[in-house]
Amino acid sequence: MAASAPGPVRVGFIGLGIMGRPMARNILRAGFPLVVQSRSLGPVKKLVVAGARAAGDPAEVAATSDVVIVMVPDTADVEAVLDGPRGLLAGARAGLIVVDMGTHDPSALVALAERCAEVGADLLDAPVSGGEVGAREATLSIMVGGSEAALERARPVLAAMGSRIIHIGGTGAGMVAKACNQLVVGSTIQAVAEALALARAAGVDAARVRDALLGGFAASRVLEVHGLRMLERDFTPGGRVAIHEKDARIILETARHAGVDLPGFRPVADAFRRLMDRGGGDLDHSALITLLEPDPPLD
Repeated sequence: MAASAPGPVRVGFIGLGIMGRPMARNILRAGFPLVVQSRSLGPVKKLVVAGARAAGDPAEVAATSDVVIVMVPDTADVEAVLDGPRGLLAGARAGLIVVDMGTHDPSALVALAERCAEVGADLLDAPVSGGEVGAREATLSIMVGGSEAALERARPVLAAMGSRIIHIGGTGAGMVAKACNQLVVGSTIQAVAEALALARAAGVDAARVRDALLGGFAASRVLEVHGLRMLERDFTPGGRVAIHEKDARIILETARHAGVDLPGFRPVADAFRRLMDRGGGDLDHSALITLLEPDPPLD
């Protein structure tokens, strides 16, 4: 009797926030059997209606999955998901691939990869860039650290969420790449905010300035998307200030470990912290422009 063909890859997804919800939905649309778990029950219920199955805890997700995507905000969160009571490792078995797609401390990922290896599982760090729009449209750029063999096994699942999948290097390399990405994005948001604030203060039409810049060397996705949000004062979060402030701390800590000074980025990190202190943590990071306005409202 011929051996039966292997079934479809079973995917687990933990963390259904602004990015996780559309990413999980795209996995489901690609035809993968999907089990989901999140602290917020609303998104879980919507995905169950769409065809997913709900799990009670990460251990249950691991026990019924071949590849588990983790999309949670903080390093402490991913540590708890993996190694906490009823965490992924409690339900893991040899051959499981865990993919951390949040933005976390690279050194912590190295330690977590070692814990996964103890039970025969692989951990990939695969943070993403492209924001909520990229998550919805499955056009995310995915920066991967870890085993190339594990990446190739997980690639079909990642391809359901992103259009650009780059293997950066060993464990933690993906997180370093994401730190570099966030350094550029944060610095560019600040530069765009300063340019538009300068245009307004000089008495010229900031919208026309933006249009002109989009046709030249200053053009960027940040100028296109976040510049428009600044002009329209639409700070509905695609990427929250609180998340970028956390990322800024990771960037500076990664630089400290690498022995590199980042004199241009430190004021940007401080701007995110000041906006957080003023209650702007849940705003889109384009709200940095409000720090350049006299007595700016945040609503």
